[in-house]
This record gives sequence, structure tokens and C-alpha cells, in this order.
Amino acid sequence: MQHFTPFAPSYDAIIVGARCAGAATALLLARRGARVLLIDWDDQGSDTLSTHALMRGAVMQLSRWDLLQQVTDAATPKIHTTSFYYDRDPIRVDIKPSIHAPYLIAPRRFVLDTVLANAARDAGADVRFNTAFRDVIQDSTGRVRGAILRDGSGREYTVHANLVIGADGRRSTVARRVGAKVEQQSRFATSALYAYFDGMPNEGSRWYYGPGLSAGVIPTNADQTCVFVSMPRERFLTDIRRSAQDQALRAVCAELDIDLGRQVAHSNLASKPVGFVGQNGHFRRSWGDGWCLVGDAGYFKDPATAHGITDALRDAEILANAVTQGTANALQGYQRTRDRLSADVFRITDEIASFDWSLTELQTKHLALSKAMNAEQKWMEDSFENSELAA
Repeated sequence: MQHFTPFAPSYDAIIVGARCAGAATALLLARRGARVLLIDWDDQGSDTLSTHALMRGAVMQLSRWDLLQQVTDAATPKIHTTSFYYDRDPIRVDIKPSIHAPYLIAPRRFVLDTVLANAARDAGADVRFNTAFRDVIQDSTGRVRGAILRDGSGREYTVHANLVIGADGRRSTVARRVGAKVEQQSRFATSALYAYFDGMPNEGSRWYYGPGLSAGVIPTNADQTCVFVSMPRERFLTDIRRSAQDQALRAVCAELDIDLGRQVAHSNLASKPVGFVGQNGHFRRSWGDGWCLVGDAGYFKDPATAHGITDALRDAEILANAVTQGTANALQGYQRTRDRLSADVFRITDEIASFDWSLTELQTKHLALSKAMNAEQKWMEDSFENSELAA
């Protein structure tokens, strides 16, 4: 018989979604002494669709929160180089180590999300899995005052809170329930197919580009490698969805690069391929009376630039700082800051997702992307270094 611990009479915040954005927000708020309920409808340690790659800013966040070692201890390889293949000869970039980001990593989500959720629980958050969000509770003025939740047995509970935070992904139920409007949308959406392989050499992260195609090779946990291919939606629907996807993945890799095709052909497929037809990026309004959104629920962009997890951890800390201030102006400032920091990366990602570029033009876009990411990282270093939310 499942033992159920009753919910507290009320919380400072209910966070819906216990993956990287929600779990990080719960962790940071709990470390400041907030009474936090973190819920997720799925099992703890389950996997999810992901690009895996953490950029320097995300590694810096995990280090500052004293969690980086836990992630690497879970057989997460350290990545010291990244290479870009615009033709046969790669452009190799060595990862310059810094105090809080000595290397890059690309953990599986069942590793990263579990570390963050456990850290939130250790900080005092009430963490519940197999618990679904049904709706918000509103008072006579329309202000959100809590949530209706349902456990794995189908029992519903009314739980009160000062704030409900939607961290429940790009199709956020919280966003629908509070009527959060999409304020900006991207023009393009790529489709992707990925799988995990055993036996591929660890040569750092590798990114391949060709006319109408791109691919990534990312070392991840347990000596496995995530290999993905990306393309316009029309080709995915025509060529990939109707094919044996393991064969399609290998064929696209060979089309992009002969050596990559050989490596994939001679490696053992360790998982069933996962397809993603794509979704346009968005900025949603992300705050209101008694509610806010974080992670993909509030801001999502095409995975072509593999920056989603980094944004999620960044925005978790911006939001936690705003919630700690406890004013509507602070929450409004959270969205303004998020949107300003994200604007250039969102725009460049959309341009890359169009596949309407030559390889020379793409290199120029990647240089602009690197400049925007460096500016974002510098802002994070300056703004978060003395934050009381660190470990």
C-alpha cells in the first residue's frame, strides 16, 4: 500500500514540473528558506527529449550551486573540445577552463534532473512525483492562490500557495490555465532524430553542417554518444517518418560526412531512435497575479543551437531572485531581463533553423551566436557571483 504524506496547509510556491528549470527554481527558493512544493506527473529519474549539451553558463551555475561534481560523478564525461564541420576540415575549439566552468558536459536528463530534484529536497523543498497539476485556484479578484493536484491514485487535493510557477514545458498546462499569451513566435522549426550509440570515440562535441542538414555528436553518460540529425520539417515528414529510423539516421550521417557515416555504421545502436517533428519557438507572458512561468513554459527556441538547458538554469536564478523580492515589479523585471538576454540567441537560432544559408553564411551566424552567448555569460558572472542563492 502506497504511503501518502499529506501536503502542508500552504506553501510559498508550488512549482509544476521537476525537470531542470523547475527543480533548479525549487532548489534556489528552498535555500532561501521558502516553503516550496515541487511536483511532477512523471517518475523520478525518467528520461525526456533533450539535446543534452550544457554551455559554459550552465556549467558555471551547477558549479556555483555545488552540484557539478555530483553530475560528473554519475559517469558524465568532461568535454574539453568542440569541433565544427562546415566541410571536410573541422574547426576545432579548445574549451578554455575557468574557475566555475573548467569543462563542458552533456549529461543524460535522468542524471541532471535527478541531481537537481534531490538537491531541492535536501534544501527543504517538498518534492512529489507521480503528482499531476489539474488547475489553478483563484480568488474573487482572479489572483491565483494555489492549485488543484491529483496523485497517482486519482485523488485530488486543493493546495494553497502564494505563487504557482509553471515549469511544465513548451505545452505548459499552467500557461493555458492562467491564459498566458504568446508574445513572440519564431518563423521556423527544425525536425530532429537522435539515438545513443556504444563504441564511438570521444572526440569532444562535434557539429556537422551541409545543405539542408545538420548533425551533432555529443559524448554522454556510460561511455555512450548521442548522435542527432536535424533537417527541415518537410524532409523529416517525407523521408524519415516513413523509413526505418535507425537506417535513416545512419544514412543522413553518411550524407553529411563520410567519416561520420563510417563511425556510426560501425557503432552499436544502444537505444531506439527518438524523433521530434519540431515546434516554433515562443516567448510567453511569464508573470501575473500569483503565477509565473520558467523554462520552456515561458521561453522556448528551436533546439538547433542546443541552448535550452543553459537558458533554463539561467532563468531559474533570475526568477528565484525576483520571487525573493516578492513584488509584481520584480516579477515583471524577471521577464524583461529574460527577454533581453534571450533576444539575440532567439533571432540567430531562428535564422539557423531556416536552413536558408550557405556554409559561409552559417559560419558568420555562428560567430554572431558565440558573441551573444559570451555576452550572456558575462552578464551571468557579474549578476550571480555574489548571489545569496549560491550554495
